[in-house]
Amino acid sequence: MNHFFKNSRLARNFFNGFSQIHPKNTQIHRTFCKFSIEGLIKCEANHVPLTPLSFLERAANVFRDRTSVIYGSKVKYTWDETHVRCVKLASALVQLGISRGDVVATLAPNVPAMQELHFAVPMAGAVLCTLNTRHDSAMVSTLLMHSEAKVIFVDQQLLKIAQGALDLIADNKLKPPLLVVISESGDPPPIDDSSTHEYDSLLKSGENHFAIRWPISEFDPISVNYTSGTTSRPKGVVYSHRGAYLNTIATFLLHEMSSFPTYLWTVPTFHCNGWCLVWGLAALGGTNICLRNVSPKDIFENISLYKVTHMGGAPTVLNKIVNSPPCDRQPLPHKVKIMTGGSPPPPQIISKMEELGFGVHHLYGLTETYGPGTYCMWKPEWDSLPPDEKFVLKARQGVQHLCLEEVDVKDSMTMEKVPADGKTIGEIMFRGNTVMSGYLKDTKATEEAFRGGWFHSGDLAVKHRDGYIEVKDRLKDIIISGGENISTVEVERVLYSHPAVLEAAVVARPDNHWGQTPCAFVKLKEGFSIGDQEIINFCRDNLPHYMAPRTVIFEDIPKTSTGKMQKFILREKAKALGSLF
Repeated sequence: MNHFFKNSRLARNFFNGFSQIHPKNTQIHRTFCKFSIEGLIKCEANHVPLTPLSFLERAANVFRDRTSVIYGSKVKYTWDETHVRCVKLASALVQLGISRGDVVATLAPNVPAMQELHFAVPMAGAVLCTLNTRHDSAMVSTLLMHSEAKVIFVDQQLLKIAQGALDLIADNKLKPPLLVVISESGDPPPIDDSSTHEYDSLLKSGENHFAIRWPISEFDPISVNYTSGTTSRPKGVVYSHRGAYLNTIATFLLHEMSSFPTYLWTVPTFHCNGWCLVWGLAALGGTNICLRNVSPKDIFENISLYKVTHMGGAPTVLNKIVNSPPCDRQPLPHKVKIMTGGSPPPPQIISKMEELGFGVHHLYGLTETYGPGTYCMWKPEWDSLPPDEKFVLKARQGVQHLCLEEVDVKDSMTMEKVPADGKTIGEIMFRGNTVMSGYLKDTKATEEAFRGGWFHSGDLAVKHRDGYIEVKDRLKDIIISGGENISTVEVERVLYSHPAVLEAAVVARPDNHWGQTPCAFVKLKEGFSIGDQEIINFCRDNLPHYMAPRTVIFEDIPKTSTGKMQKFILREKAKALGSLF
């Protein structure tokens, strides 16, 4: 078992909070069934730990013959087949030695294995850790060591990055996790190591009648999702079975999903567990259309071919769609509902998307809120407004969803509510059942995040008279590029390692394609003369490419009298530059 989940105070609450046995077991736990008011009883007959695993169990019965997964022309499963595959995979994990509370990691795009692992890993009693496919070997090794992952499932195309990470772990005199390679159908990789397995072969080794390890408590951890990171070691956000169950329901409700949706996976399943919809499609008997690479041409082709009803994506995805060449587009068979979140989408992009036949649902949240926490709930009376006004309203972050207790905008220090005047800025704060359990192995950060009985988002917003919130800025200097968070501190650290750099500061520059890109202000050491491309190339050699600055400006960096860099001045300069392209 993962030492954290076995020994920490948070884990003790997870594993010892309840003593009930899952209803599938016949033995009655007498100490659990106690009278509190005469005639009332709490027992296995009326209390079951909430878990999204129950969605798959139900899907295998209610939707057994309906299509669950489609991936290209070679892969197509029913919900009955998906259930069997997940049970066998859970069994195979246990045969590998996975115990309750162990962490199982993934490094893969939106392929069918990712959908199966979201069920199979917790079915084995383990905790799923889905890693960002854009990380390099150094970051992957850091996260694997921090999470103490026992197994990592890796897509064959990312095998080189994973192998580099495992080598780094071995260099640290630690035992690397077992490697399972996810190969394309009919093209298994050569396996010449006893610590390496192939996905389908491993799955087939599992037992059909494996007894699922249901959560002992609904507060048991189901997954760890690492934030994009404001430091060199991003924080591991722990989700519970209860929170995942509730946020799954909230997400498909705010997305206006009914029975049998067809969902195109343009949202990374590694990000907030696909906004919890990996589990949600099972609840509704929906069809997962897996998409390895996201491009407008692929999006339109899949919508046309499979009559997609719903999809999602960061504003970057929307921007790709509206700026795609006409030859890549196809007429939509019906209005396709698309959820977007991340950086606030420009009203112009929302307008253009709806002109193409999409219905845009704008949501807002963080990794710490299981993805979606608020959404811009549309009011019928807004339909008659002029287009410009409508799309400005739709770009707001809105109100909390059904399963979140409360969201508010407060003064970060006094915890007082800001007036609902659309002008006074405060910090967005959350409270409720769909807020994370805490940060893995970081009690100090957890306590700080929950200061005053609310989760502090770090995002600045105003509250309008109608109660809708609107994000205005961020407390920290995080750059959101293509839906990914970029730490300016991490980029600056690399810049300072260049022999010619004396001082450096990084801020966001607006970008019509990515939303934002890093803009570096650099002061060179005396006697050095280099160009911006050398700085950019240096960063690309030492960082994932998406984190490298696309703009470098050589000048003195303004400071306060105490020597603190005045980033607000730099942000205004970068904003005045406009988009790079």
